[in-house]
Amino acid sequence: MRGPTPDPPDLRRARSDGRAERRLRTQRAIVDAHTELLRAGEMRPTAARVAERAGVSVRTLWAAFGDMEGLLRATTEFWLAADDELRAHIDPTLPLVERIERFCEERARRLENISPAARAAALMEVDSEALRESRRGHVGRVLHEVERTFGPELDACPDREAAFDALVAATSWSSWSMLRDDLGRDASASRAAMVCAVASILTARVGG
Repeated sequence: MRGPTPDPPDLRRARSDGRAERRLRTQRAIVDAHTELLRAGEMRPTAARVAERAGVSVRTLWAAFGDMEGLLRATTEFWLAADDELRAHIDPTLPLVERIERFCEERARRLENISPAARAAALMEVDSEALRESRRGHVGRVLHEVERTFGPELDACPDREAAFDALVAATSWSSWSMLRDDLGRDASASRAAMVCAVASILTARVGG
Protein backbone atom coordinates (compact mmCIF):
# COMPACT_ATOMS: atom_id res chain seq x y z
CA MET A 1 0.00 0.00 0.00
CA ARG A 2 1.32 3.35 -0.97
CA GLY A 3 1.67 6.01 1.70
CA PRO A 4 0.33 9.56 1.38
CA THR A 5 1.87 11.62 -1.36
CA PRO A 6 4.42 14.00 0.15
CA ASP A 7 3.80 17.71 -0.25
CA PRO A 8 5.71 19.42 -3.06
CA PRO A 9 8.80 21.33 -1.84
CA ASP A 10 7.24 24.71 -2.65
CA LEU A 11 4.20 23.92 -0.51
CA ARG A 12 6.34 22.70 2.39
CA ARG A 13 8.42 25.86 2.14
CA ALA A 14 5.31 28.05 2.08
CA ARG A 15 3.95 26.33 5.17
CA SER A 16 7.28 26.72 6.94
CA ASP A 17 7.49 30.38 5.96
CA GLY A 18 3.94 30.93 7.19
CA ARG A 19 4.72 29.40 10.57
CA ALA A 20 7.87 31.51 10.88
CA GLU A 21 5.95 34.68 10.02
CA ARG A 22 3.25 33.88 12.57
CA ARG A 23 5.92 33.26 15.19
CA LEU A 24 7.56 36.61 14.41
CA ARG A 25 4.21 38.40 14.62
CA THR A 26 3.57 36.79 17.99
CA GLN A 27 7.00 37.76 19.26
CA ARG A 28 6.53 41.35 18.07
CA ALA A 29 3.13 41.56 19.75
CA ILE A 30 4.58 40.33 23.04
CA VAL A 31 7.56 42.73 22.93
CA ASP A 32 5.21 45.59 22.02
CA ALA A 33 3.00 44.70 24.97
CA HIS A 34 5.97 44.54 27.32
CA THR A 35 7.19 47.91 26.06
CA GLU A 36 3.75 49.50 26.44
CA LEU A 37 3.53 48.34 30.05
CA LEU A 38 6.95 49.78 30.81
CA ARG A 39 5.99 53.08 29.21
CA ALA A 40 2.82 53.09 31.30
CA GLY A 41 4.92 52.92 34.45
CA GLU A 42 4.70 49.21 35.34
CA MET A 43 8.24 48.54 36.52
CA ARG A 44 8.06 44.74 36.76
CA PRO A 45 5.20 43.46 34.61
CA THR A 46 4.62 39.76 35.10
CA ALA A 47 4.44 37.23 32.31
CA ALA A 48 0.67 37.06 32.87
CA ARG A 49 0.32 40.85 32.47
CA VAL A 50 2.44 40.90 29.33
CA ALA A 51 0.56 37.97 27.82
CA GLU A 52 -2.80 39.57 28.64
CA ARG A 53 -1.72 42.85 27.03
CA ALA A 54 -0.48 41.00 23.94
CA GLY A 55 -3.67 38.96 23.64
CA VAL A 56 -1.89 35.62 23.97
CA SER A 57 -1.62 32.92 26.61
CA VAL A 58 1.27 32.67 29.05
CA ARG A 59 2.08 29.35 27.43
CA THR A 60 2.43 31.10 24.07
CA LEU A 61 4.71 33.70 25.65
CA TRP A 62 7.03 31.01 27.02
CA ALA A 63 6.96 29.17 23.70
CA ALA A 64 8.04 32.38 21.97
CA PHE A 65 10.85 33.37 24.34
CA GLY A 66 11.64 30.41 26.58
CA ASP A 67 11.74 32.35 29.82
CA MET A 68 11.62 35.89 31.21
CA GLU A 69 15.28 36.42 30.41
CA GLY A 70 14.53 35.70 26.77
CA LEU A 71 11.74 38.27 26.80
CA LEU A 72 13.98 40.84 28.50
CA ARG A 73 16.66 40.28 25.89
CA ALA A 74 14.17 40.79 23.06
CA THR A 75 12.80 43.92 24.71
CA THR A 76 16.26 45.43 25.21
CA GLU A 77 16.96 44.80 21.53
CA PHE A 78 13.80 46.76 20.75
CA TRP A 79 15.00 49.71 22.87
CA LEU A 80 18.44 49.64 21.27
CA ALA A 81 16.84 49.69 17.83
CA ALA A 82 14.65 52.62 18.90
CA ASP A 83 17.76 54.39 20.19
CA ASP A 84 19.46 53.81 16.83
CA GLU A 85 16.65 55.65 15.07
CA LEU A 86 17.24 58.72 17.25
CA ARG A 87 20.98 58.85 16.66
CA ALA A 88 22.33 61.55 14.37
CA HIS A 89 25.79 62.29 13.08
CA ILE A 90 27.29 65.47 14.50
CA ASP A 91 30.01 66.95 12.35
CA PRO A 92 33.12 67.17 14.59
CA THR A 93 34.34 70.19 12.59
CA LEU A 94 31.40 72.36 13.66
CA PRO A 95 32.07 75.13 16.19
CA LEU A 96 32.20 73.81 19.75
CA VAL A 97 29.12 75.71 20.90
CA GLU A 98 27.04 74.23 18.09
CA ARG A 99 28.36 70.74 18.76
CA ILE A 100 27.49 71.02 22.43
CA GLU A 101 23.94 72.15 21.64
CA ARG A 102 23.37 69.41 19.06
CA PHE A 103 24.96 66.72 21.21
CA CYS A 104 22.93 67.59 24.29
CA GLU A 105 19.71 67.93 22.30
CA GLU A 106 20.20 64.45 20.89
CA ARG A 107 21.23 62.95 24.24
CA ALA A 108 18.18 64.47 25.92
CA ARG A 109 15.86 63.06 23.26
CA ARG A 110 17.40 59.61 23.51
CA LEU A 111 17.53 59.54 27.31
CA GLU A 112 13.90 60.61 27.54
CA ASN A 113 12.99 57.80 25.16
CA ILE A 114 14.92 55.15 27.09
CA SER A 115 13.76 56.35 30.53
CA PRO A 116 10.89 53.85 31.07
CA ALA A 117 13.12 50.88 30.28
CA ALA A 118 16.04 52.26 32.29
CA ARG A 119 13.90 52.78 35.38
CA ALA A 120 12.59 49.22 35.17
CA ALA A 121 16.04 47.79 34.45
CA ALA A 122 17.41 49.40 37.61
CA LEU A 123 15.08 47.16 39.63
CA MET A 124 15.85 43.91 37.81
CA GLU A 125 19.41 44.28 36.56
CA VAL A 126 20.97 42.38 39.46
CA ASP A 127 19.14 39.22 38.35
CA SER A 128 19.39 39.66 34.58
CA GLU A 129 22.46 39.34 32.39
CA ALA A 130 20.39 40.61 29.44
CA LEU A 131 19.76 43.88 31.27
CA ARG A 132 23.38 44.20 32.39
CA GLU A 133 24.49 43.60 28.82
CA SER A 134 22.04 46.24 27.58
CA ARG A 135 23.40 48.79 30.04
CA ARG A 136 26.96 48.06 28.90
CA GLY A 137 25.81 48.60 25.33
CA HIS A 138 24.30 51.99 26.12
CA VAL A 139 27.37 53.06 28.09
CA GLY A 140 29.57 52.00 25.19
CA ARG A 141 27.55 54.22 22.86
CA VAL A 142 28.04 57.23 25.10
CA LEU A 143 31.79 56.61 25.29
CA HIS A 144 32.04 56.43 21.52
CA GLU A 145 29.86 59.47 20.88
CA VAL A 146 31.66 61.70 23.39
CA GLU A 147 34.98 60.75 21.84
CA ARG A 148 33.73 61.27 18.29
CA THR A 149 32.07 64.63 18.97
CA PHE A 150 34.59 66.26 21.29
CA GLY A 151 37.84 64.54 20.36
CA PRO A 152 39.76 67.72 19.42
CA GLU A 153 38.89 69.44 22.69
CA LEU A 154 39.70 66.33 24.71
CA ASP A 155 43.07 66.05 22.99
CA ALA A 156 43.83 69.60 24.12
CA CYS A 157 43.08 68.81 27.77
CA PRO A 158 46.07 68.38 30.09
CA ASP A 159 44.05 65.77 32.01
CA ARG A 160 42.19 64.16 29.13
CA GLU A 161 40.92 61.12 31.02
CA ALA A 162 39.31 63.21 33.75
CA ALA A 163 37.62 65.46 31.20
CA PHE A 164 36.41 62.48 29.20
CA ASP A 165 34.98 60.76 32.30
CA ALA A 166 33.28 63.98 33.38
CA LEU A 167 31.59 64.35 29.98
CA VAL A 168 30.39 60.76 30.05
CA ALA A 169 29.01 61.18 33.56
CA ALA A 170 27.28 64.47 32.72
CA THR A 171 25.50 62.96 29.71
CA SER A 172 24.67 59.57 31.23
CA TRP A 173 21.33 58.08 32.19
CA SER A 174 22.31 58.38 35.89
CA SER A 175 22.65 62.15 35.62
CA TRP A 176 19.46 62.42 33.57
CA SER A 177 17.59 60.39 36.20
CA MET A 178 18.91 62.64 38.95
CA LEU A 179 17.56 65.69 37.15
CA ARG A 180 14.24 64.21 36.03
CA ASP A 181 13.36 61.92 38.93
CA ASP A 182 15.18 63.24 41.98
CA LEU A 183 15.06 66.98 41.30
CA GLY A 184 11.79 66.87 39.38
CA ARG A 185 13.05 68.94 36.45
CA ASP A 186 11.27 68.72 33.13
CA ALA A 187 13.03 67.54 29.98
CA SER A 188 13.81 71.07 28.80
CA ALA A 189 15.38 72.12 32.11
CA SER A 190 17.31 68.86 32.28
CA ARG A 191 18.72 69.41 28.80
CA ALA A 192 19.75 72.96 29.77
CA ALA A 193 21.58 71.59 32.80
CA MET A 194 23.37 69.09 30.58
CA VAL A 195 24.45 71.85 28.18
CA CYS A 196 25.77 73.86 31.11
CA ALA A 197 27.74 70.90 32.48
CA VAL A 198 29.25 69.90 29.13
CA ALA A 199 30.20 73.48 28.25
CA SER A 200 31.74 74.03 31.67
CA ILE A 201 33.82 70.85 31.45
CA LEU A 202 35.14 71.59 27.98
CA THR A 203 35.83 75.30 28.36
CA ALA A 204 37.40 74.89 31.79
CA ARG A 205 39.67 72.05 30.70
CA VAL A 206 40.70 73.54 27.38
CA GLY A 207 40.88 77.05 28.71
CA GLY A 208 38.58 78.44 26.01
